[in-house]
Amino acid sequence: MINTELGQLGEKEYKRRIRAWTMYDWANSAFATTIMAAVLPVYYSQVAGATLPSPAIATAYWSTGLSISLLIVAVLSPILGTISDVMRGKKKFLSVFFGIGIVGTGLLVLVDTGDWMLASLLFIFGRIGFTGANVFYDSLLPHIAKEEDLDIVSTRGYAMGYLGGGILLAVNIVMIQVIPGTWGVRLSFLSVALWWAIFAIPIFRQVPEPLSATSPRSSEQNVVSLAFKRLAETIKDVRQYRELFKYLVAFLIYIDGIGTIIGVAAIYGAELGIGSIELIAALLLVQFVGIPYSLIFGRLPSKAEKRRAFFLAFVLFNIVALPLAGILGSRLLAPEIVGTAPDPYLDTVSAVGEGIYSADDKALSYTGEWSITPVSASDIGAEEDAEFMTTSKPGSEVSLSFNGKEVLLYYVVSPDGGIWSVLLDGEMIITPEDEFQTIDTYNSNIRYSESVSIIADDPGEHTLSLKNISDSKPGRLDSQLTIERIEVLAPIRNSNLLFIIGLILAVEVLGLVFALLLGKPLFNRLAQTIDTKRGILIALLIYSVVAVWGYFLNSVIEFWFLAWMVAVVQGGSQALSRSLFSVMAPAAKSGEFFGLFGIMEKFSAIVGPLIFAWAATTFGSSRPAVLSIIAFFIIGGYLLTKVNVEEGREVARAEDASLLKEMQNDTVT
Repeated sequence: MINTELGQLGEKEYKRRIRAWTMYDWANSAFATTIMAAVLPVYYSQVAGATLPSPAIATAYWSTGLSISLLIVAVLSPILGTISDVMRGKKKFLSVFFGIGIVGTGLLVLVDTGDWMLASLLFIFGRIGFTGANVFYDSLLPHIAKEEDLDIVSTRGYAMGYLGGGILLAVNIVMIQVIPGTWGVRLSFLSVALWWAIFAIPIFRQVPEPLSATSPRSSEQNVVSLAFKRLAETIKDVRQYRELFKYLVAFLIYIDGIGTIIGVAAIYGAELGIGSIELIAALLLVQFVGIPYSLIFGRLPSKAEKRRAFFLAFVLFNIVALPLAGILGSRLLAPEIVGTAPDPYLDTVSAVGEGIYSADDKALSYTGEWSITPVSASDIGAEEDAEFMTTSKPGSEVSLSFNGKEVLLYYVVSPDGGIWSVLLDGEMIITPEDEFQTIDTYNSNIRYSESVSIIADDPGEHTLSLKNISDSKPGRLDSQLTIERIEVLAPIRNSNLLFIIGLILAVEVLGLVFALLLGKPLFNRLAQTIDTKRGILIALLIYSVVAVWGYFLNSVIEFWFLAWMVAVVQGGSQALSRSLFSVMAPAAKSGEFFGLFGIMEKFSAIVGPLIFAWAATTFGSSRPAVLSIIAFFIIGGYLLTKVNVEEGREVARAEDASLLKEMQNDTVT
């Protein structure tokens, strides 16, 4: 690398720079957890997008903003990365994108009901800042860590990110619960900006700007034209960086699979009937459990690490023990503990079973004056037009006799909305506040696909009735009420999360004992052969097991064991991928190459979800779609085995040495 300073640094200063660099992961991961994953998507749909026609359209607008931000960063990353190499500007560009991200995120505090356009714009700015800054943050890695420390430092960064993002997310969840109205959510957005800004200070103060890759003579040229020229030369001269580009292709494929698993985990769990509490808790579990395992994967390839056999034995134990314990637990333990699927609710002579019943379905019975209201697919964000049932007369009633326990009612809110009373088996439902349950469908804008859950005390045959009582409130006479559909949900899975977590921890303790007693005798020789590439291949093997197991799993206990298994490899696989790229990319061109690396990461979010959606649509279930993800790991892993890392490393060293010699000659002349 074009930086001879690292070898001359004192140990204290060297560690201080590494801590400062990893601290930035702690700082910006709050954006990934609170803004991108947990809070803003829901707030956007329910509050900022409350004036949009339907939640589906709000989701479409959200996805559009996400795509726009990714496209902008994908285009800018390699160009600006190359410019940052040509001029001494990695930290300068980091600060620019950091500033954009901070401002965009902090201003989200202004977003309130109906401000979907403002929320979209601010999110785009925030995401551009977050993703763009990461390009230059990653490009600093080969300049702050010695080659032998790249794996450890990269995984330490991911571990710090998991911890920092998880802590602030937990704080934000408390804020949302405690602070009334929308202010809890809005202040959580502001807290992300402050957290990001404060904990990013060390990287700007303690990590020096790397030397420019350009000699003084060439730096007199126009920096932008020179950057474009060099980027074009790099892309054109693929042969020189053959191994690096082979790795980029492999990375593009397997990271697509990893990203797809991360993206569809919650949706897949919900489809299996796993409750929202279990899903949220499982996501938090992955966040925090990923910390120690990221550090473990960082130490596996280190020749200086004396516990490599212990770590390898522990990881391999998890590959076998987690699926085995999860599957056996689901088969042998009581269903109410492990959350296996209860028998489905079926149609009876007098009631319908689980399923979706449109407003004009014969299963629904109407009294009073009702009319069919045609609705355009574009209004509700659907593929086909629909027909809803509408009444404007008080006393009009709709009923559904069902066999089950919980139903979802989908309806329309509008300026002409009215009041429903909700009856179950002929009796008004009492809310926890000791009030009769009603549904107010008034809203200043028309909005489709609003929903409410109605739950019976016990499963069985029930009759749900909804009655127009708009005349019960002054000024609401003859108000319009519109039914979209009613869904009878599948049986609710019951599970004991404390028992499941205890069982997982027992398996992990057993794994530690196994690794401590048998790690060195059984795996010492194998551990000595583990390098960064093989560490990634182990991670892809685990992901392959996850894809196969995901196809078969059908219980809460398996979902949790599976989530733990993902946590074992999620941080380590991505961190080792970053460090492997670092050793094969010339440090003098780290901005340029990490810009290309960033493009691969961004576009990897396209193919996997598309294939998943195709498989789910074709087979009518997400199970085959989950299994299809294994192709990404098999193909990506196979291509990775064909990468000659040592050859790629030598090319990078030769390139750095050549540029360093050129700079020294220019300095002398």
